[in-house]
Amino acid sequence: MAIKFQYNKTSLQLLNKQLNVRVRALPILKNKESALRAEVKRAKDIAEKLDRELDKLYKKYSEGVRLWGEFDDTLLRVDEIKVDKRKIAGIKIPEYNDVLFKTEPFVLFNNPKWFADGIRILKELTEMRVKRDIYIEKMELLDHARKKTTQKVNLYEKVQIPAYEEAIRKIKRFLEDEENLNKSAQKIVKNRQAAAAALTEEGTA
Repeated sequence: MAIKFQYNKTSLQLLNKQLNVRVRALPILKNKESALRAEVKRAKDIAEKLDRELDKLYKKYSEGVRLWGEFDDTLLRVDEIKVDKRKIAGIKIPEYNDVLFKTEPFVLFNNPKWFADGIRILKELTEMRVKRDIYIEKMELLDHARKKTTQKVNLYEKVQIPAYEEAIRKIKRFLEDEENLNKSAQKIVKNRQAAAAALTEEGTA
């Protein structure tokens, strides 16, 4: 990374300020990255657990697959999915709250007795799928934020901080060399003045 600077004290102060901002921000970014990484893993683990539970339920209820052909799928529909929002490491993420269903009235006398159980089973499966989908969305949002934070950590740690440090070293070296040259020049002038004064004294003696 090429940093534009001038070989003077003003530029040195500006670069030091920029460097300090990044040095102070780096541990905060690293902590954020760790927190996001842990939350991504947690969301992924829960989504996978819900997936396994869904598979078990599908296998369990698939035994009555012939009966499901008789089921009136207009009896139940999702009316509303309630999702809350909360912040994790500054990132807004969805949190499952509830699934509200709309159940159409039906007469048990005119329908198979297992329809009531069928509605309960469908509610259970739907609720679990909604939870799983929200955790997957949560995982993806957190992972996206984690990747962006990792990029920023790498940018600061591997590119910008070393570049600022190198630029500061160059300016300091230049200013030190300039100061040494000035001191040497002053010394030469003093020596010449002393020699000239000595010659003047000899001439008047």
